[in-house]
Amino acid sequence: MKVEHGTLVMVADGAKLLLLRNEGDEKYPVLQTVLHERQDNPATHEQGADAPGRSFASTGAARSSYQETDWHQQAEDAFARHAAALLEKAAADHPGAGVVVIAAPRTLGAMRGHYGQVTSTRLLAEIDKDLADHPTDDVIAALAAH
Repeated sequence: MKVEHGTLVMVADGAKLLLLRNEGDEKYPVLQTVLHERQDNPATHEQGADAPGRSFASTGAARSSYQETDWHQQAEDAFARHAAALLEKAAADHPGAGVVVIAAPRTLGAMRGHYGQVTSTRLLAEIDKDLADHPTDDVIAALAAH
């Protein structure tokens, strides 16, 4: 995939995001960091210590339990919504710029439902790879391979 000058590239997973802008051209992309954020998200067992709840049947002695809340996954989903909002603002601040999203598959799915109108109309590609902790050379290689 050829990425034009000025194209915004969002690279994200459940805890880190990078917003990059192509300052090069289509043949030789140069990705400059516009924004980066990292979220501290400990494992669920470190965030909550309560046992799952119980439910009692209205008649008889039958009981059932509720599934324990996955606080870690909820925080990752909230971060994905936040990343989609930041992407919408950045796309609005850079008129005419195309948008490419590279994210871990689960994060990409969570972001997809929260794209704004500007992001949706300028979206050039979505790549489901976890490259948030990789160097920009890997991001450029993933763009070229797509």
